[in-house]
Amino acid sequence: MDGENIRANLSEGKFEFSRHAFMRAVERNISDEEIRQAGSRAEIIEDYPRDKYSPSCLVLGFTDAQRPLHLQVCYTDSDMLKIVTIYEPEESDWLDFRARRRS
Repeated sequence: MDGENIRANLSEGKFEFSRHAFMRAVERNISDEEIRQAGSRAEIIEDYPRDKYSPSCLVLGFTDAQRPLHLQVCYTDSDMLKIVTIYEPEESDWLDFRARRRS
C-alpha cells in the first residue's frame, strides 16, 4: 500500500467506514475532522498484505491536538479508502505508538 495515497485520501475525506470502524469511531468519540488531521500526517507502521478480505495496513497519525490515532485501512472495489478499524493506541502497548511492545 502507498503511504502518499493513503495520506491524500484520508486528509481529503475520501474514505468510508466498515461497520466495525464506524461503531468504534462513535464509541471513542473520533470525529471525521480528527481523521483528516491525523491522515494528513499518517505513516504506515504495519503492513498486512495477506489480510482476510483485502491487503491492508495499520497507519499512525496525530491530530492537531496531538491525539495519536491508529487506523487499519484497505482499498476495496471502490476508489474510496476503507477504514477497517480505528482507535487511540494505549501508550503502554506501543513504543512511540509505532512498534508493539514485547510482553
